[in-house]
Amino acid sequence: MSTHLPHSRVCVCVCQNASYLQRPDPDLPICVEQTVLVWLPLAFLWLCAPWHFANLCKKAAKAPLSKLYICKQVVSGLLFLTAIAELALTLAEDYGPSSDSTAQKHPAVLYTNPVLFAVSWIVVMLCQESVRRRPRAVDSGSLFVFWLLQVLCAIFQFQTLLRDALNKEEIADLPRFCLFYISYGLQLIAWVLSAIADVSPENPEARATFLSRITFNWFNSMVIKGYKRPLVQEDMWDLNEKDSSQAICQGFEDIMAIELKKARSSLQKKRNKPKTKDGHQNGLAKGVSQDVLVMEETGKKKEKKKKKKEKKDSESEYPNSWLVPTIAKTFKVAFCVLLICQPFIDKSSQAWTGYLYAVLLLVVAFLQSVILQQYFQRCFILGMKVRTALMAAVYKKALVVSNDSRKESTAGEIVNLMSADAQRFNDVTNFIHLLWSCPLQIALAIAFLWIELGPSVLAGLLVMVLMVPINGWLATKSRGFQMENMKFKDKRMKIVNDILNGIKVLKYYAWESSFEAQVQEIREQELKVMRKFAYLSSVSTFIFSCAPAIVSLATFAVFVSVSPNNILDAEKAFTSISLFNILRFPLAMLPQLISIMVQTAVSKKRLEKFLSGDDLDTMAIARDDSHSAAVSMTEGTYAWERDTEPVLKNVSLDIKPGRLVAVVGAVGSGKTSLISALLGELHSLKGRINIKGSVAFVPQQAWIQNATLKDNVLFGSDVNEERYRSVVEGCALGPDLDLLPGRDQTEIGEKGINLSGGQKQRVSLARAVYSSADVYLLDDPLSAVDSHVGKHLFERVIGPKGLLKDKTRILVTHGISFLPYVDEIVVLVNGVVSEVGSYDGLRASKGAFSEFLETYGKDESTQESDFEQIDMLPEGLEPQADGSPEDIVSSTLKRENSLRHSQRVSLRKSSSVRSKKDSDDKKGQRLIEKEAMETGRVKFSVYLQYLRSMGWCLVTWSFLFYFIQNVAIIGQNLWLSDWTDDSVKYFNTTYPNHIRDTRIGVFGALGVAQGFLVFLGTILLADGSISASRSLHTSLLSNILKVPMVFFDTTPSGRIVNRFAKDIFTVDEMIPMSFRSWILCLLGVLGTLFVICLATPIFTAVVVPMAVIYYFVQRFYVATSRQLRRLDSVSRSPIYSHFGETVSGLSVIRAYGHQQRFLKQNEDTIDQNLKSVYPWIVSNRWLAMRLESLGNLVVFFSALFAVISRDSLNSGLVGLSISYALNVTQTLNWLVRMTSELETNIVAVERVREYAEIKNEAPWITTNRPPDDWPTDGNINFENYKVRYRPELELILHGITCDIQSTEKIGIVGRTGAGKSSLTNCLFRIIEASEGQILVDGIDISTLGLHDLRSRLTIIPQDPVLFSGTLRMNLDPFEKSSDEEIWTVLELAHLKDYVRGLPTGLQHVVSEGGENLSVGQRQLLCLARALLRKSRILILDEATAAVDLETDDLIQNTIRTEFSHCTVLTIAHRLNTILDSSRVMVLDSGKIVEFDSPSVLLNNKQGHFYAMAKDAGIRGGETSKPTNMSTDL
Repeated sequence: MSTHLPHSRVCVCVCQNASYLQRPDPDLPICVEQTVLVWLPLAFLWLCAPWHFANLCKKAAKAPLSKLYICKQVVSGLLFLTAIAELALTLAEDYGPSSDSTAQKHPAVLYTNPVLFAVSWIVVMLCQESVRRRPRAVDSGSLFVFWLLQVLCAIFQFQTLLRDALNKEEIADLPRFCLFYISYGLQLIAWVLSAIADVSPENPEARATFLSRITFNWFNSMVIKGYKRPLVQEDMWDLNEKDSSQAICQGFEDIMAIELKKARSSLQKKRNKPKTKDGHQNGLAKGVSQDVLVMEETGKKKEKKKKKKEKKDSESEYPNSWLVPTIAKTFKVAFCVLLICQPFIDKSSQAWTGYLYAVLLLVVAFLQSVILQQYFQRCFILGMKVRTALMAAVYKKALVVSNDSRKESTAGEIVNLMSADAQRFNDVTNFIHLLWSCPLQIALAIAFLWIELGPSVLAGLLVMVLMVPINGWLATKSRGFQMENMKFKDKRMKIVNDILNGIKVLKYYAWESSFEAQVQEIREQELKVMRKFAYLSSVSTFIFSCAPAIVSLATFAVFVSVSPNNILDAEKAFTSISLFNILRFPLAMLPQLISIMVQTAVSKKRLEKFLSGDDLDTMAIARDDSHSAAVSMTEGTYAWERDTEPVLKNVSLDIKPGRLVAVVGAVGSGKTSLISALLGELHSLKGRINIKGSVAFVPQQAWIQNATLKDNVLFGSDVNEERYRSVVEGCALGPDLDLLPGRDQTEIGEKGINLSGGQKQRVSLARAVYSSADVYLLDDPLSAVDSHVGKHLFERVIGPKGLLKDKTRILVTHGISFLPYVDEIVVLVNGVVSEVGSYDGLRASKGAFSEFLETYGKDESTQESDFEQIDMLPEGLEPQADGSPEDIVSSTLKRENSLRHSQRVSLRKSSSVRSKKDSDDKKGQRLIEKEAMETGRVKFSVYLQYLRSMGWCLVTWSFLFYFIQNVAIIGQNLWLSDWTDDSVKYFNTTYPNHIRDTRIGVFGALGVAQGFLVFLGTILLADGSISASRSLHTSLLSNILKVPMVFFDTTPSGRIVNRFAKDIFTVDEMIPMSFRSWILCLLGVLGTLFVICLATPIFTAVVVPMAVIYYFVQRFYVATSRQLRRLDSVSRSPIYSHFGETVSGLSVIRAYGHQQRFLKQNEDTIDQNLKSVYPWIVSNRWLAMRLESLGNLVVFFSALFAVISRDSLNSGLVGLSISYALNVTQTLNWLVRMTSELETNIVAVERVREYAEIKNEAPWITTNRPPDDWPTDGNINFENYKVRYRPELELILHGITCDIQSTEKIGIVGRTGAGKSSLTNCLFRIIEASEGQILVDGIDISTLGLHDLRSRLTIIPQDPVLFSGTLRMNLDPFEKSSDEEIWTVLELAHLKDYVRGLPTGLQHVVSEGGENLSVGQRQLLCLARALLRKSRILILDEATAAVDLETDDLIQNTIRTEFSHCTVLTIAHRLNTILDSSRVMVLDSGKIVEFDSPSVLLNNKQGHFYAMAKDAGIRGGETSKPTNMSTDL
């Protein structure tokens, strides 16, 4: 491939090198072209070949032969032929028949090259085959690079041959000339082909070629789509297999397990050395003891491994992608500045050298961009994986965590672990490599500086070293603040969670302001800490902005003063400044890195504490099927936590298969604890339990998932229509389905919000029955349902003839009427089994049970007849197809036009006249609207609102300070370029001292000024952002508390919590940071452009088109990125919602053994979220790639113009403009990133604002205030009162008119959904009237403020809600009452002894949702609350449902005595509770159908009330004595 050369040339050419380059049209010597440039690309190919060959040996599935593949192989084959032809040519010329034997033979090169080429082309063909065999490979990066090198290196020979031919006007060696150009053309074709993809799977990333992967071109389709219209979740591409949460978690779990083992064993060794502590050994055996040591050990180990593992992940795929950027950067800048300044300024050197350098600069910059972007991409993906692994690990842990550990972290805290702490790890991975690359960059920069300036660099170094301890101190301080802040955050979130869970009670009691004050108080402390933190960080900013100035000042000052010969010239000054700028980055990063590491360390501790906590002891329950008994417990002693009193003492039970066993006892006697023990939820002190077969569990408070009703019943089992129908029928759910808008496809809200208590309980029971387990644990499932429904359930499901008749059933119950039908009764007293036996046996034995019955039992006869009646009922109860009139249950339930449905479901047909399947009526199925998501640009008003809440004054001033600081930087650099011109002015003369001193002085002063300005700007911004945080949170909180109840019913609490957690976190921490960075970046870019234009005015011509391109890229990108971020936050809510749901239903999930299914569901939810996170990460890289190319062009042009106009330029300025231009890439990139970051984060303000502007209910206090002692009498008058839940729905109360006199006791009865609860809601104005009015003591309640109204009425609500806090706070949040008064009411509520017995008394801490009290005790506490309020009107809402008869009696008596002077409205669940009331109001479908005294009503044989009483087994004339029937109505 060359012209015919004499052999000697090849050896001599090295000496003639100089002459080739020292001329205006330089060229490379031919020998270099033919040896070095030929061998370079081939060497690269040979190095890569082994990897490809390794693939050939493996047996892999081949891809089918594609056209592209065939083309590639053909081109390589042709190249092979050209090489052979060239070899043949040389051989023929040397040894052929026509060869001249005397002539000199061809040089060896002409033999070696064709042979090398021929072999290489065969290698290429083999490589291409190996690529085809690689699974899912699209193209080969190494082959692409090889072809590129090959084409580039041959260019030199290309132009040499052409030049020679043109100069001599003839072609010396025609055959070789032709062969070279043919092979060059083929190589070009091969290069183009190597850049085309082979296959096309769905995900664009998978089919992207090498070129497209390094420039992120494959992402274009997403960006364009996002620009045309807002992206939605359906647009997201599927995840790569290796990025899915399942793949990630699997690896993480395995490694974590190994690590925990190691940590524990090393801890064990540590323990065994000092023999002092041995109390914890048993804990160790089970898992990790509570000792801190373990935590630290496990922690350190786990963390190291975590990082190692995740690193392994990343590095196995991409070894050392990060080493290069750091080195490349350092060298690039140093050399470029050195090289550029010379030729540009050096008038003597050839012009082409300047151009060459400018081009080289562009190429190096491009390479750096590619490598850097790949590095970032890897890091961010790694961060995403770490976050995913942690979230999944936390979720998995929550499923198995024991009660001890669960008490230590509330649900709110665990959600925090999943959101904030996992996010911290995500952030740290992006910086983790800086830990070693920062010091490396510093070292390299210093080495170059030493070469430039000699030992005087040490002065600058010294300044840097002094900075380190200062930083260390700042970091430890800020770490303390961080810890404090997290504490306050957890505390605040806990209260917010409580408020949302108990919002209804807060409204009933008008306690909102007390809780608002509590949250605000914590928030203030939080802000105080934040302010301290902000001030600290502004101090560190000050130090860092001063640093570079002081460092360069020290260095230059020393350099100039050391000897008079040291003169600063342009080359030295600007190279050093560039190097100092390189130093700036690692030095600025170090403190940030330290603080991020610190925050991560805090998060690491929290995560470890949770992840290394005890698991539930899965071995606590033996599953031995050889036992005769279905359930057996021997000598069982159990406690809720490790170090507490046992709640069950020496309990022994043996239950035979297929028996129905009832468990009875007073409140707090340990019935629920017994069930929990059988589920393995309690901490076993001694004894063992064996259960044969699978378990189904119905908890006392039904746990309902946010899914369709059918899914709730199926609970993950397969559908069997027949069984499903019989279950639905047996659990009396048929009539409910007719009422629900979508039948069993209706979506049920969070916590079952759109079902009534009874419906929830029936769904919960249906779930158990459908699961067809062997052993059923039923914790009082009949308490929440009406009496005939209770009977129906007992008969059709639980009892001796029910669906479960062959199963083993353990039933906790308060209903005496069911006891004669059970096989065995277990009586519990204070955690001890006092008696076991059959109903008759126990009655005869005259023990605790018979007393229990005597107190509540009626005389034999009535009971007998009553039970007969139950026996007779079944025929009537069979719900017939045509729904005959006597079909009591279904007709009752059909009337459940229940308040809740009308309230929350937007579309209802009139209840019972419903076409069975209304396929088009899909609207009502969705209760929970999809979370609203803003689309398009964030409105400018949002920014304005944020700035307004910061305070305009602060904003303007801080901006001014930042601006002046920028001016100072430019001034400092211009002064420096002026200083460098002195080297020309004072050439060969001594440098005057006074000039030197002014130069140094001004330079230093400008440097320090920058620091101060930044300090002031930052402090002002910090103040502003804190006041913004305060006002946004306050408006959000106070508005959420003033929002009407309907909002809470239709909005999942997860969404509201998300506003308080994630969005407020963003407002607190992210926005101030991105706002500051944005201002600094913007000013930086403007400054750079200004300086370049100052130096080379021609540059302005380039600025305009580049600005336009820049703007378009920015708009394109921001549209997509912003929407991706929104999708991210919307798809994040379900993760937390699902998590909250799981935590509240833990015992149910564990009982059914459905952990795996929930883990899978969690993985799916996380995957949905990752689908929008992944493209977002790529979109950033896509943008960076495009912007860096722009920045590199800026550098290129500024260099180019400097060369073009080099005769007219001042050397100092050129150096300045190019060292500035080198910075512009980074700053431009940051500017766009910050703009979009700011826009993304400001979305949080938008979301907070959305909830801060929801329409409120009526004002809390109006000008019209009632007298202080109102209501004095307690008269209530309803006048034609009508009400509907929402304007578009039907009426639920149809014109109620009645007068209730002072101190009357009114019982309100009616079938479910008759409007009983709505009536009370109207009194409290939870729902507002649509017509008519209610007068209390002559005052129309709609004219009063809500607080005035609600604080004067008292209600004991249906479900007892407690808040986490002290007992005292639960009774008297405003602290109006004295301790004596509180003890008095506790005594009246029969809780005094219990509270006295608690170690902390009134200060006893109630856990989240009151979980450490039994349901009965919670109910009594609500009674105490009511007693404390002493108001004249009391409303009891089905308050006695969850209480056993004894307690029920206590409550009734207390109410009779203590509230005798009040007007009492009782919504009755059991008729006997209201038989002694003065009048009974019977409601039906929102109208009053009967209203008279019980005795009158009972004698009216045709009346509604009589029918109900008959069902409940109450005979007329027995009103004097309350009946025992605990049947529920």
